[in-house]
Amino acid sequence: MAVKALALVTVMAGVLVLAAGAARLGRLVGLIPWPVIEGFTVGIAIIIFLQQVPAALGVEESAHGAKAWRAAVDAVAGADLSSAWRPLLIAACVAVFMLVWPRVTRAVPGAILAIVLATVITAALGAGVPVIGDLPAGLPMPQAPALSLGAVIALAGPAFAIAALAAIESLLSARVASTYPGTDGYDADRELVGQGLASVASGFFGGMPATGAIARTAVNVKAGARTRLAAIVHALVLLVIVLIAARAVGMVPLSALAGVLMVTAVTMVRPAMVRSVMRASRGDAVLFILTAVVTVSVDLIYAIVIGVAVAAALALRSVAAAAGVHREELPGGAVAGDERIALLRLDGALFFGAADRVLERVARIDHVDVVILRMSQLDLLDATGAQVLGEVVSSLEQRGVTVLIKGVQPRHLPLLEHAGALTALTDDTHLIADLDAAVARGRAMVAAR
Repeated sequence: MAVKALALVTVMAGVLVLAAGAARLGRLVGLIPWPVIEGFTVGIAIIIFLQQVPAALGVEESAHGAKAWRAAVDAVAGADLSSAWRPLLIAACVAVFMLVWPRVTRAVPGAILAIVLATVITAALGAGVPVIGDLPAGLPMPQAPALSLGAVIALAGPAFAIAALAAIESLLSARVASTYPGTDGYDADRELVGQGLASVASGFFGGMPATGAIARTAVNVKAGARTRLAAIVHALVLLVIVLIAARAVGMVPLSALAGVLMVTAVTMVRPAMVRSVMRASRGDAVLFILTAVVTVSVDLIYAIVIGVAVAAALALRSVAAAAGVHREELPGGAVAGDERIALLRLDGALFFGAADRVLERVARIDHVDVVILRMSQLDLLDATGAQVLGEVVSSLEQRGVTVLIKGVQPRHLPLLEHAGALTALTDDTHLIADLDAAVARGRAMVAAR
């Protein structure tokens, strides 16, 4: 993507995110399962930690776009131990200070104080460690990006991809932050509207698309942020830095920032929560580990998509396993010929994932003249289940077995009619609402034979 197109694609992505918020699509994040959220959190924590390894060793990052784990491995392999001990010592001291300082007071965030002390000490001693370096000393004037129909069409794909990534990362960051003790809930749709407006404004200043980031969010929460005012203070402090303190901030050692983010990454992982997920069920544990591994090794979007897909497959398997056919005793006292009647109760869900397995058991019923299907306990029925049910009824009727269907729920009737399951019955009166009436009808048929 050409640099000159960045402003336009940023605005387009912002408009898409804004439209998603206005359409109240933010609630879709609630469909992401808990193990996927926790796996994403752990994966992001690992990425944040690994991303700081080069800075902690005073090594330049590897090629642009390299995965965090690869950059960390390259940094360790290429580190010069004769000089790497200085930035490593700074990172370690900052980390220890952040862990100890809360026991002294929480009035002043330990991260800020640790960075200030590290900057002053390294500057005074001339430690010669990599620092942030030059920062812009002002803001550019706002300017509308070049707009044309051809450019909009050409950038539609990248803008949609950026919007999707920004929306997902922002909503996941907000959801993860809302689970920290002492924080309030969040409005997913408002989050999207805010991020969309921010991206639109950023595009007019030649900036990048805006998105919530779990690293900054976690540092903010750990520093004591509890309300939306923290985000405003964050923005104002950055503005002051750009306008007034750019030179001073440029002297901050990168290893000091690495120490802060490493501590943040470690504290993002809550052992009690991890244990809860791992002990919940085998499927949840697999889902948690899979999401974390894909987040670290591949990409955030792939991790979420794969995690949700696997969760859906596991859920379908559970629903299918709950479906069943149970043969019951006929109500009332035993009557001669009852052994020629099979009363079958259909439970759970009769859908595409379980229809064949469940109804195959019905079709195997033998040595009977009448089959009564109790459907009042059936929770879910889809088109596949209704169609297979019709096939089973037809098969039994062709074998000379009369089928009576009892207790069809009103919401299932239209589907059974459209799928032809009811027309497979030899008589309309074989659809019965009451169990006693169905049993009496079955006994009469057996007696007549």
